[in-house]
Amino acid sequence: MTTQTENRKSILKRGALLAGTAILGIGLAAGIADSALMQNHSAFAQPIQLSGTQATLPSFADLVDKVKPAVVSVRVKTQVAAAKDGQNLDDLPPELRRFFRDFGGEDGGRQSKPKPQMGMAQGSGFFVSQDGYVVTNNHVVENAVEVQLVTDAGKTLDAKVVGTDPRTDLALLKVKDGGSYPYVQLADAKARIGDWVLAIGNPFGLGGTVTAGIVSAQGRDIGSGPYDDFIQIDAPINRGNSGGPTFNQSGEVVGVNTAIYSPSGGNVGIAFAIPASTVRQVVDSLKKDGTVARGFIGVQIQPVTGEMADAIGLKEAKGALVAEAQGNGPAAKAGIRRGDTITAVNGEAIKDARELSRKIATFAPGAKTTITVFREGKSRDVTFEVGRQPAA
Repeated sequence: MTTQTENRKSILKRGALLAGTAILGIGLAAGIADSALMQNHSAFAQPIQLSGTQATLPSFADLVDKVKPAVVSVRVKTQVAAAKDGQNLDDLPPELRRFFRDFGGEDGGRQSKPKPQMGMAQGSGFFVSQDGYVVTNNHVVENAVEVQLVTDAGKTLDAKVVGTDPRTDLALLKVKDGGSYPYVQLADAKARIGDWVLAIGNPFGLGGTVTAGIVSAQGRDIGSGPYDDFIQIDAPINRGNSGGPTFNQSGEVVGVNTAIYSPSGGNVGIAFAIPASTVRQVVDSLKKDGTVARGFIGVQIQPVTGEMADAIGLKEAKGALVAEAQGNGPAAKAGIRRGDTITAVNGEAIKDARELSRKIATFAPGAKTTITVFREGKSRDVTFEVGRQPAA
């Protein structure tokens, strides 16, 4: 029987699991219209009428007409440093090392330097402002030296990378030319399990492809990073869809497609999207500073099991157990130590270690915070300033 660990391992590595960076092939592009989208009317899915009776399946035609112009294909020219061929001279015996240096080795200057490797990649994105800001995935534009956006009308726009956030796999682009572009808004409300959603993107370079499904689950952790909190959807997502939006029935973006679960490499009905709440926070930071500054308290944490809770006297197996408090970190300086259980932040209960990581990351460096810890059968509050998380 396949174990949970084996299932997790079957999720492809980030480079293969990513729903998105398709090798540039067929050039049909998704895009944008010349005029901005109207934001003052609803574009919900319409029920189909059959012989005077209402069918159970909706039509997404009105919704597609509204939001599709804001979705673009992202074409990227990449450059990475080439691996150096040949054996390292330091690994050779001294007499051979001198021979190679005398006759064209590293010190002889005859060995050609490896040339950077150029490549092409392709993904999806969407406008989030009228002045040309575009959201996509970090892995779509990673190592980019040139970025182009292709519109629904076939127009190509040059763009620049404003900033990236590898920890959430998000990136913000900006069209170089001025203009007024159609855009969509990020949803304020969290998508509910069972809601209809619509995904638009550029699978396999085909461009402008629309798929529909439902929200299958919330809060998925796929092992890609400390802030995993993905929406799971069953709308068909494939390579090239990365960075594309998933919409609710009001035409608001509820998630950014980023990865698929696929033992075979094709769509099997399990895709993952970054929630709009995370996207909004990251985009605001990237637009302002070009980077994302996250809170940091300097502790290594682990889940609280039922056995641990019984051993330390906790009523419930909730919170985050401190496995180590870094000596120069804010938490250690404030008196938090190994063996403490963090149960609340600013009075809000913490369910588990993942929730603590995500909550602390939302705090700006320097912000005052109060953490409740359970130690030796008693709860106590500790107040200190949040630090800045080291760069990835």
